[in-house]
Amino acid sequence: MTVLADYQPIPGVADELMARDGTIRPVWQDFIAAFRAMGPDEVASRFVRGDQYLRDAGVFFRQYEQAGSSERDWPLSHVPLLIDGQEWRSIEAGLIQRAELLERVAADLYGPNTLVAQGHLPPALIANNPEWLRPLVGVAPASGHFLHFIAFEIGRGPNGGWWVLGDRTQAPSGIAFALENRVATRRVFADLFAEANVHRLAGFFRTFRDSLHGLRRETEGSVGILTPGAYSDTYYEHAYIARYLGFMLLEGEDLTVEQGRVMVRTVAGLRPLSVLWRRIDSSWVDPLELDESSKLGTPGLVESLRSGSLTMVNMPGSGVLEARAMLAFLPRICRALLGTPLALPNIATWWCGQARERAHVRANLSSMMIGPALSTRLPFDFDEHTLLAARSTPEIEAWIEAEGATLVGQEAVTLSTTPAWVDGKLVPRPMSLRVFLARTPDGWQVMPGGFARIGRTEDATAIAMQRGGSVADVWVIGDAPVTVESMVAPAAAPYARPLPAVLPSRSAENLFWLGRYSERSEGTMRLVRAYHARLAEDGAAPAPLVAWLEDYMDALGIDVETAVPQALRQSLASATSCASRIRDRFSVDGWSAIKDLAKSADRLAETVIPGDDAAHAMGVLLRKVSGFSGLVHENMYRFVGWRFLTLGRSIERASAMASLLASLADPAAPDGALDLAIEVGDSVMTHRRRFALETRRHTVIDLLGLDALNPRSVLYHVNEIRDQASALPDAMVDGAMSPLLRAIIKLHDALGEQAPDGFDSTALLKTRDDIWRISDMLSAVYWH
Repeated sequence: MTVLADYQPIPGVADELMARDGTIRPVWQDFIAAFRAMGPDEVASRFVRGDQYLRDAGVFFRQYEQAGSSERDWPLSHVPLLIDGQEWRSIEAGLIQRAELLERVAADLYGPNTLVAQGHLPPALIANNPEWLRPLVGVAPASGHFLHFIAFEIGRGPNGGWWVLGDRTQAPSGIAFALENRVATRRVFADLFAEANVHRLAGFFRTFRDSLHGLRRETEGSVGILTPGAYSDTYYEHAYIARYLGFMLLEGEDLTVEQGRVMVRTVAGLRPLSVLWRRIDSSWVDPLELDESSKLGTPGLVESLRSGSLTMVNMPGSGVLEARAMLAFLPRICRALLGTPLALPNIATWWCGQARERAHVRANLSSMMIGPALSTRLPFDFDEHTLLAARSTPEIEAWIEAEGATLVGQEAVTLSTTPAWVDGKLVPRPMSLRVFLARTPDGWQVMPGGFARIGRTEDATAIAMQRGGSVADVWVIGDAPVTVESMVAPAAAPYARPLPAVLPSRSAENLFWLGRYSERSEGTMRLVRAYHARLAEDGAAPAPLVAWLEDYMDALGIDVETAVPQALRQSLASATSCASRIRDRFSVDGWSAIKDLAKSADRLAETVIPGDDAAHAMGVLLRKVSGFSGLVHENMYRFVGWRFLTLGRSIERASAMASLLASLADPAAPDGALDLAIEVGDSVMTHRRRFALETRRHTVIDLLGLDALNPRSVLYHVNEIRDQASALPDAMVDGAMSPLLRAIIKLHDALGEQAPDGFDSTALLKTRDDIWRISDMLSAVYWH
């Protein structure tokens, strides 16, 4: 296949694939040779394989438009960016130097402040920056470091050298997406990857995970990730990383501060937290001392930092280092603090805050900024906060130094291009690279690869995904076979089974309601199917049972005139919402199943009509919800979270069945009501096998109310409620049953004394109400 026939590097722009003489760079030669050997159909099938993985994994990005936001498929550029291992080592050295420099700057800004005092930084640059947090001044990090996880935006300029485009010290995102890019791209090019000596990523993550564990100040102190929640753009990443590294995913409401110590609200009570990886902006961390409008943080977190009981990654206030104006001073500061020049230079940058004669500055710079490379001209009016885009020349720099001015602006960097597959061929597209660094006991470690942004067109401004850009994996190619690493560290001691992880109360609540909403959805599907099946049979003259069923469903808020009722779609949406808040505790298959179920209901709502069509649609949804339940209940580890999920499911099913029997098994119910109860209770075959006679009230009550072996009966699920509640934390208090457990045992004993003939509608409704009260007690004990 001729893949490079139309590949023409842009004149004056460096290209990752081709050298200036048009030859393929050595690091790309094997890849291009293998790519050429593929036919168009093979390339297409490989790319589909990678895209399918991303869809199955639920990877998406949020597209913002005037009409709102929407979830879009992850825009993978399937061809990876290849970087020679030797070149990467020089990039690593430069970024490690820069990371250490930024650490020293942060320590000074929140400590002695000598950089400002000695004139290396203008006071206005710091004091007027909203990311410089005065309450943190003088607060020494418990770990001894302000920065533990950072990222840098880098790009290759026209001369072939790498430049730093920006520093990311606040809460850099993208690392989970870099992992997903790697997994997807490996599926596309599994054979090429295996032979290409690509440096693996797992060792970086394992070392960082172990480093955070090593920062704990007490053995029982845990590590958590602080997220703004499920509606954040980067929540998928937070959940992914929490699951991948084995950390708790926490929101501000999960935490409380007592006597300077951060505690996690868990179902087993308060548990200490030693290390918190912050994924929210600094000012939102503590509404008590920082931004009082914040709903995302926890009051008292700053005090816990002062007391030294908490290590936060990164320290609040580190976002001050991201200021674009800061770039102008880093070369000078690097010489002052480290005694060496920056190994990786900034893009050309100046500060316009200290010129003695600003009119003179404007006139002279305007005369110097001539040429096609300039993206903008000097504004007519400017002050010390103005950012100027200009071209760096020796003449400008010499004049600036003579005038005693420091100008901040930014050169419009022409980024290098890299191959992208567009319309069946490889074409050059501009790219930038985000590289991640983590602090370890041995110093900074650079992730061997990163997160490449690829432009949609030749225009470098179209790199962002919001503007149609895509992303690519980054392969750092070694000279020799690389070590295959995993997240499992070598055993240093005899194996000891770890204690079960604690469960935050918020997670328990969402698991509980996921169980309730998914079960409620299934019950609604069975009622709707039964109704529409009878509606189709009766035609224009509905039987009394159909009219009765309409009234019953109306009382439940189910619109019988809609084939796929809104109440069903709302229950599924609520179940999906609960699942989205616990993505770190949810399998990829389970998440895909619940999303597919909700989307299927929405699609069917647009086409299905009442009658047989609606009954058939409910059958489709029932099979899907059964698949979801099977994935969750058969594969989920039997820890305390599973118990809350099961409790929610059993409470919903038992109370719904008690309510249904109270109506359908009532003597005043119309003919056919008992058969309807057996059908909705999914026990038709069991009833026929057990009771070789026509349906009677006592047989229905026996099977659906009091049969401990029937997973559709009230008693079966009251037994389940008792068993799961007995294993919850604090089920026993000082050797005695808790009030919650006593209430459950009381209900269980009452049901055990019931006989089918005496279990009338009044008793059934009382049972339902008792189950609801148990639900309220459970909520009050464990998450309210």
